[in-house]
Amino acid sequence: MTTIAVVSAGLSEPSSTRLLADRLAASTVAALDDDRTGGPTRVVHVDLRPLAHEITDAMLTGFQAPALAAATAAVVEADALVFVSPIFTAGMSGLAKSFLDVMDKDALADMPVLLGATGGTARHSLALEHAMRPVFAYLRAAVVPTGVFAATDDWGTQGDQAALDGRIRRAGADLAWMTRASRRSAQDADALPDVPDFASMLGGLGH
Repeated sequence: MTTIAVVSAGLSEPSSTRLLADRLAASTVAALDDDRTGGPTRVVHVDLRPLAHEITDAMLTGFQAPALAAATAAVVEADALVFVSPIFTAGMSGLAKSFLDVMDKDALADMPVLLGATGGTARHSLALEHAMRPVFAYLRAAVVPTGVFAATDDWGTQGDQAALDGRIRRAGADLAWMTRASRRSAQDADALPDVPDFASMLGGLGH
């Protein structure tokens, strides 16, 4: 079974960031299903908004509370990742960056990653390449060539939606191809970094 982790860093409910993340995941699943040599695909959603306080606490203390530990484990154990953030001040949201900061520095090595971003206007579109992609390159993730930025107008007219649909289909196909070709899928599970549970970390304080 192939597992796709979908991380959404949207701050509002409902969220256009979550909507884009869902559509990118659906496109990837459809592309994987077209490959009849593969098995079933499972999608695991990780919404960062409910984890905001735990992420902040982990930044301050170095310990991950149970819900955050489960979220990071879901990402680490996946075969591929869809990561979507709103763009603020020409970069990904602080919540999105902080989530990456609390993860092990090697957790995303060789992970096939599809990047998406949302923003009010197309002026922010280059942030996907200049602000988000370098972070994942530093983490040694295998980022697919096609990133998808969706401005407010992209959800409006039929023509804009058609153009966005095309970018989503291409990005999903890219991630599906990279997932099938991934070196990570051939790794032994023991080679991936461990994510300790909160109880065991607290227990270690007594020694």
